[in-house]
Amino acid sequence: MSPITRRAFLQTAGTLCAAAHSSLPVFAIPTGAEAGDPLRWVDPRIGTGGHGHCFPGSSVPFAAVQLSPDTYNDGWDWCSGYHVSDKSIMGFSHTHLSGTGCGDLLDFLVMPGTGPVKLTPGPRSNPETGYRSRFAHADETAEPGYYSVLLQGPKVRAELTSTERTGLHRYTFTEGGDVWLIVDLAHSYLTDGASSVYSAELRQSAPNALRGGHVTRAWGQGRHCYFALEASKQPVKIEFFSNDKPASSAGLLEGDTLKAVLHFNVHAGEQILICVGISGVSAEGAAKNIESEQPHWDFEKTRTAAQEKWRKELNRVQAEFVQPEQKSIFYTGLYHMSLGPQLFDDVDGRYRGMDGAIHTLPAGQHNYTTFSLWDTFRAAHPAYTLLQRDRVPDFMNTLIRMAEESPEGIPVWPLQGTETLCMTGYHSASVIAEAIVKGFPGIDTEKAYRVIMHRAMGENYRGLGYYRKLGYIPADRESESVSKAFEYCYNDWAAAHVAKKLGKHDEAAALAARSTNYRHYFNPANSFMQPKLENGAWATPFDPIELGHSKQWRDYTESNSWQTTFGVMHDAAGLIALFGGREAFLAKLDQLFTVPSTLPADAPPDIAGMVGQYAHGNEPSHHIAYLYTYAGAPAKTQARVRSLLDTQYHAAPDGMAGNEDVGQMSAWFLMSSLGFYAVDPVSGNYVLGSPLVEHATVELGANHRLSIQVTRSHPSDCYVQAFTLNGKPQQRCWFSHAEIAAGGTIVLQMGPEPASLGKDASQAPPSLAL
Repeated sequence: MSPITRRAFLQTAGTLCAAAHSSLPVFAIPTGAEAGDPLRWVDPRIGTGGHGHCFPGSSVPFAAVQLSPDTYNDGWDWCSGYHVSDKSIMGFSHTHLSGTGCGDLLDFLVMPGTGPVKLTPGPRSNPETGYRSRFAHADETAEPGYYSVLLQGPKVRAELTSTERTGLHRYTFTEGGDVWLIVDLAHSYLTDGASSVYSAELRQSAPNALRGGHVTRAWGQGRHCYFALEASKQPVKIEFFSNDKPASSAGLLEGDTLKAVLHFNVHAGEQILICVGISGVSAEGAAKNIESEQPHWDFEKTRTAAQEKWRKELNRVQAEFVQPEQKSIFYTGLYHMSLGPQLFDDVDGRYRGMDGAIHTLPAGQHNYTTFSLWDTFRAAHPAYTLLQRDRVPDFMNTLIRMAEESPEGIPVWPLQGTETLCMTGYHSASVIAEAIVKGFPGIDTEKAYRVIMHRAMGENYRGLGYYRKLGYIPADRESESVSKAFEYCYNDWAAAHVAKKLGKHDEAAALAARSTNYRHYFNPANSFMQPKLENGAWATPFDPIELGHSKQWRDYTESNSWQTTFGVMHDAAGLIALFGGREAFLAKLDQLFTVPSTLPADAPPDIAGMVGQYAHGNEPSHHIAYLYTYAGAPAKTQARVRSLLDTQYHAAPDGMAGNEDVGQMSAWFLMSSLGFYAVDPVSGNYVLGSPLVEHATVELGANHRLSIQVTRSHPSDCYVQAFTLNGKPQQRCWFSHAEIAAGGTIVLQMGPEPASLGKDASQAPPSLAL
């Protein structure tokens, strides 16, 4: 079966998008002692509306379990299982995707009920016909590590908290009598309107316990997930169902639509706790995860521990802002960035590999999944090199292991032991190279080089054969040819740095030269990057707002020629030269932000956050505002970045311009708020923008700190007048990772008018510099 791509997923998105949400309780701005607690600045509701695709439930940083309510499990705006526009809840499942443009997961739904047992959720239009329950946002509480809601149908208060591999539910029944909990193994993100589960198993392992698992084929084909469930109270009885018909409780139950109902008799106000461990290996592995991480029934102890983990995580940056809304967006962004990648191993070190086999990690290492690499290589992974010194080697070694295990080769968009092949390029190469360039220890550079070069030089992957032979990918032979070639250029740039690190200087030079293949697409007659045919002719008809020259397929990935023309991240100087110099380049870049925002009728909805033809709601645009600095106009970068910070983010459910994309949308805000951005992450350089922070301290790990101090007369002052790095005044508007990796101090003096800093060509950030 062909993989589900985000582009295919979006073909029907126009009819699947959610309606506007109803009003919500206002986020309470912390005051007094609470104002110093970063936890109090996080609002998990941000991104749960619009096209943010976020969920509000409980997790701990980078955890396997993300326990959250599901309001619906089909349609583009329900990729996370939740949308703020809904007024009923199906139940609570244990795995979710944060901000992705495709849906999956939602494993092992649990839902309390009263009265006659209902085996199906029922429609949103009539929740009472199923186990679904109405709720009100006024009765919801969402905090890092904790979620609570009043289910109006059964009159049950549901509370959720979690550890890395377990979820803990607490249900308070306001009325006494016979009650029940359904465990629905058929619940999933839907595929073509039906459950994605095609194989499941379920059994009773103790009077108060279940074990089981299922295999799904949604976005991730053949994805395995297993669980162990324990109840704090022994049920009066447990019923099993297959295809919604009673089934025997003796032995192992197998099928594709399995459910269990646990019956209890309770008094008014009684609480029942449910603990669920999950595993990609086995139900026994899930049970071991419970034994290790949740050996007690103290809900408040687990909740407190979860929130302490978040407090430690969020305190990696101490930042102050003039406007409280900006501080809430910032810390919520840091929270969202810490939801993925996700842990994907058991407490005993076992994990399911990309080959489907069970492997055991070396002692002290961890395995991760949910790498949204086409998105996150741009800002989230550069941010992790500052904030996650301890996790970066595990992230990189995971990707290298995946490349060695996977029949699909080097990872593109891996999800829980499967390769979705979603999006273009192979940006595991980009993030691995960045970590190697920045000197992170414990990464096997030889293995990294081998798996990267196997793709770069050996495989005929998605037009790479044409790219190697012709220097470009013909638009009449391959879909999304322009975008694929641009991504391969950056992947070559990444490979060149790994080659250089190993002393392979000839290979590094050849790869760096090939990384300039983007130049084949520049049409000097119109100053756009235009698709080419196999015979070398320009593909026509051509319109820079269109996604392709024909309806057969698109030439650009979730973008058009306006955005792709500026899609060169590593060789801005070379791009500027194609235009004939700085003046012409700046004029074209100005046009990008000022032409009409018209898009073709078939444009996907994630080309959003439009400012002219700049699309902040999608990742290919994220570096573009910083390109002004390369052309001697850093003041234009500073003004545009400040405008984007002010207009593209809001402390509201629909406060994101597009999908959160596992932290990338938030990472742009976080990095830009601190005052710099990695236009070319592999180079290890950062370009100055316009900070929102008044001052910030970034904990770099190993007792190293980066201090950022900003002086300004008025909050609106957006232009950098002076830049001091580690006590030395600078004439440039960029710096390298090496200059701050062991700690440092950045001082930025801001003013209301542009300054001369960084305008001279000799002060431009490096381009194509190995």
